[in-house]
Amino acid sequence: MPSKLMEGRKSQDWINLVLAICLFISPWVIGFTAAMVPAWNAWIVGVALGALALATLSVFAEWEEWVNVVLGLWLIVSPWLLGFAADRNVMLTHVVLGVLVVAASAWAVWDFRHPHAHA
Repeated sequence: MPSKLMEGRKSQDWINLVLAICLFISPWVIGFTAAMVPAWNAWIVGVALGALALATLSVFAEWEEWVNVVLGLWLIVSPWLLGFAADRNVMLTHVVLGVLVVAASAWAVWDFRHPHAHA
């Protein structure tokens, strides 16, 4: 695999790690630690995304990126499925971070499946 492609994929994994950290600390930063459902959702998904990003930084596996896509999609729909969509700041935090996770992970999968696109 060309080193430039590997560097690009690593940057996507770093992006996901930063997004995981942002998600994990969002209950404190945005101020919704008292709202247990969205706070625990942010903490659990943040830890899962962070663990996957760290694992992918060491050895890339396409399945990890697909799990990230699923977690990102979960973040997008969870405000409605878990009943906290009425809190605009909390809902937007989950949706925006979910969209960014999906985008970074889909980008990594696309790069993996189209290695010659960087030539």
